[in-house]
Amino acid sequence: MPNGAIAGGAVAPAAAAAAAIANAIKASGVIVRLETADFETILNRAEKPLVVCARGGFFSTNYQYLMGYKGLAFYCKSATPLTLPASVETIQAKKIWIPA
Repeated sequence: MPNGAIAGGAVAPAAAAAAAIANAIKASGVIVRLETADFETILNRAEKPLVVCARGGFFSTNYQYLMGYKGLAFYCKSATPLTLPASVETIQAKKIWIPA
């Protein structure tokens, strides 16, 4: 086939999925996944931190946190809720979606 497609369209769904992932990464920018201790360290460095929090999980509950610091987005997931300082502004979200 002249366009490089495989008969039966086997490449098209994979290409569409790859394009969707690439677009999600472009839209979300740089996301840094951290362990909770490292997330808390960066949280304590921020002057006026804003943290988006969500509860997730399918078989077991997890707690997800997302914050911006110096132009990067930092994300962590924990089995238990983090104790955030009173000075932290929080936004409770229904869901945080991070590209794989």
